[in-house]
Parts: sequence; C-alpha cells; structure tokens
Amino acid sequence: MVVKQETNHEADHGFAPLHTTDHSGPHADQHSGPHGDQHADHQNHAVTEHDQQQLGVPDIAWVAPFALLLLAIAILPLLPATEHWWESNLHRFYVAAVLGLVTLGYYLIGFNQPLEAHWPAHAVISPIPGAMLQWELAWTVLANALLHEYIPFIVLLLSLYTISGGIRIEGNLAAQPLTNTTFLAVGGLLASFIGTTGAAMLLIRPLLETNKERSHVVHTVVFFIFVVCNCGGCLLPIGDPPLFLGYLRGVDFFWTFSLWPQWLVVNLTLLAVYWIWDQYFCYPREASHDLVRDEYEKRSIHIRGWLLGVPLLIGVVLCVALLDPSKPLPGTDWHAPFYLREVAQLFLVGLSLLLGRRAIRQDNAFSYHAILEVAALFFGIFVCMQPALQILDARGSEMGVETPMQFFWATGGLSSVLDNAPTYVVFFETARTLTPEGVFHPQTVIDPPLLVAISLGAVFLGAMTYIGNGPNFMVKAIAESAGIRMPSFFGYLKYSVCVLLPIFVLASLLFL
Repeated sequence: MVVKQETNHEADHGFAPLHTTDHSGPHADQHSGPHGDQHADHQNHAVTEHDQQQLGVPDIAWVAPFALLLLAIAILPLLPATEHWWESNLHRFYVAAVLGLVTLGYYLIGFNQPLEAHWPAHAVISPIPGAMLQWELAWTVLANALLHEYIPFIVLLLSLYTISGGIRIEGNLAAQPLTNTTFLAVGGLLASFIGTTGAAMLLIRPLLETNKERSHVVHTVVFFIFVVCNCGGCLLPIGDPPLFLGYLRGVDFFWTFSLWPQWLVVNLTLLAVYWIWDQYFCYPREASHDLVRDEYEKRSIHIRGWLLGVPLLIGVVLCVALLDPSKPLPGTDWHAPFYLREVAQLFLVGLSLLLGRRAIRQDNAFSYHAILEVAALFFGIFVCMQPALQILDARGSEMGVETPMQFFWATGGLSSVLDNAPTYVVFFETARTLTPEGVFHPQTVIDPPLLVAISLGAVFLGAMTYIGNGPNFMVKAIAESAGIRMPSFFGYLKYSVCVLLPIFVLASLLFL
C-alpha cells in the first residue's frame, strides 16, 4: 500500500500518525507542508493538486446504495405494507447497515485506486498491488465515515437531545394568536443555541398543552416545524445538523452568525404570516365555549430543571466551540486530543442523567426512540455517501452549478426530498472543487457566497417536507399522539409550497 501522509497539526501536537504498512519501498514518499495555516492543513483536504489527480473515482453505479437508503427513508413510512415495520429502529438499522456493508464491500473487492484518508491524519492511501481484498481501503472509507464524522455528529445530537429532555416547561396560557406567535419566536431563537431537535422537544408539548382547548391547531404545528425545526437553526453549527457537518469540514464555529440578516428576515416574515393567519382566519372560527374554557383553564408558565439543564447546554456549546482538534484553544497553542470534545459532551449528558430529576423526564414522556432513529439511519448514510463524495470531489465542477443562486436552489431542492445533512455535504464538496488550487478561505473553506447559499438552502428548505430534517417527523408524531390530525406528506407540501416558497424566493433575491 502506498501512503502519502500530510504533515499537519495533529502530528505536530502529538497525535499518532496514520499507521500503515509500506508495500512499495521508495514509492511511499512522504512530503510535508507548512504548519502555519491550520485551516489549510486540516480543512482543505490537505492534498496537493498532484495527489488529487492520483485519487481514484468510484463508478457512478455505486451511488446506488446511498440513493436507495434515502429513498427508503422517504417511501417506506408511507407504504401500508411497510409503515409499521419501518417504525422499529432495529429495522431501520438493518436497512442502513446492509446498504453500508454493500458500499464497504465495493471498496474491499471492487475498488483498486488511491483514496484520501481524513482520520486520524490526512493521507493518500493506495491499494496493495495484486491483493484480492483491499482491507486498508475499506478501513479508510469506514474511518472517514464513522470516526471522522459520524461519532462527533451523533454525540452532539445525543447531548442536546438528552439534556433538553431534562428541562420541562409547564403551564397553560390562553391560546391567543400573539401567545402562539411568541412560542414560535422563542423556539426560533432557541433553535440556533440548543439545536432544532432540542428546541422542538422542549417547546412542542407546552405549545400543544396551551392549544388543547382549540379546534384549529394544525397550522400552528406546521409553522412550528417551519420556524423551530428548521429556519430558526442557522446561527450556530449546533443549530442544525448540516451546519455541524460544515463545522467538521473546517467552517469556523462563529461564521454562521454572519447569517443573521437572512435568519431575521425569513423568521420574522414567517411569524408575521402565522400571526395574520391565526388572528384573522383561525382564531375567529373557534367555538365561543372553547375560548371561554381556554381562558378559564389558564395556568402560569413554570420551568422545571432549568437550573441544571441550561448550564449543561451552555457547556455543550463551549465544548463544540473550544475543543476542536484542528484549532488551538483560544489564547494558547494547545490542541485538544481527538474525541476530548465528545467525551466532555458525554460527561455533561451523564451529569444531566445523574443529577436531574427523573420525574421531569417522565412528565416529558422522554425516550431515546427519536435519537436512536437518527443514529440508526445516519450510520448507513455516512458510509453510503462516501462514493458520492469522492465523485463530487473529482467531477463536481462538471455539474454546471456555479453561482450562489444555483447552489441555493440545488441544495434546497434536494434538501426538500432528501435529508438536508447529506445534501449539504454533497454540495459543499461540489463547491470545494470550484476553489482554485492555492486559494484558501480560512473561515469558510469554500468561497463564502457559495457557503452562504449552501447553508441557507439546506437549513431553510429542509422545512419543505416532513423528510427534510429529522425534527419534522418527530414533531408530527408528538402532535398526532396528542390527537391532532396532521396533514399527509403531500398535504404538508401544500402548506410549504404556498407559504415557504414565496419567502425563499424573496430571500434569495435579497441576499444571493
């Protein structure tokens, strides 16, 4: 196996280099690069143009497992024959794991070209000449998918989900249009700081409790999905999974704050549309006796578990922002070891479970079902998308998607029908191929206007369908368990096409 390993900050700061066996003698030449630019070393794939030309490109047919998995996520819950079977997380994992193994099998048996390794250090890994089974190539793909990205991704979601589950908002306010609009506004703000999943799980039950006396509630839940589960989450990488994957690829943690004008315009417009809809079309249609009962059964808002939960959530944010192995701790030259960030987050989760009151989680009907669903599916997604990422690395510039407007609608269009996290990665890698050799963007990795377009497309248009973002389905399920008849897949699409598309067209014209 031929190895070209890059000199980078991991090696300079005591991390073990990628352990490989040299099967080619003098051809296993090592080359080093300057250490001064942390971002250029870690984020821009750290391979030279010569190395990039040597990397193999999988056959396009091997994108099929990735496409099949995404189609399974979209279609199996809708088919009468499979909808109940698909409800089991174990069954979801079976599908994801089988398709992931098919992808790994291709690299083990059918792929015989150099690969780029991302973990624990950047390197070009070449196949062993004449070997029937290319174990090193299969391991490289598995490490790239799981060790480099999946573990940080799922640990962050688990941390936000579990700690948020230890906080409960109780009360029953009068379900007036302004009250509901305030709920949505608070959720849209929280989404960027505790994640769309955390904010949704924290607020959906008190919102439903507040509206239990009303008959017309479906539009409120739909707008909750629009704002809290999606559009509110673009100010920090922990806000929405696509942005966290960008952070793992080298985007500066605080760069997403530069999206605040787009965040403000889109969310304020959504809140205004919701208030008009509820104030003038839905609230007047409520029965008078329901409104009287709503006023009579009011209870003030009371938050339980916040004294422990809020500091722990802040701790998660600090872990993600400060314990990045690719960057020194601010004010020092010390780099956090691999997985210290994840261990610290799991420690905070442990504190939440150990010190938090069990009664709060019981009242929240807290379970791990939703996060296990994400874990099961993304286990396969991260493995299956590796061939697609390699193809885009090599040929992304041939797609004809070049301008910010094109990237916004291409990313958003696919985020509407696929999960927005892998869609973000696909177009991020496509934009990377458009960056001229030797040009580095320290904060954004790719051209900043393109990153703005990709980020907004993935986050905002993930609201277009139930399958665009993980919390969408979770909120739908919770609302249905509370007795609300939520619209079907295509019924929801009517809401999003009529409400969201005009707003997104306006935002794209204003900002791209």
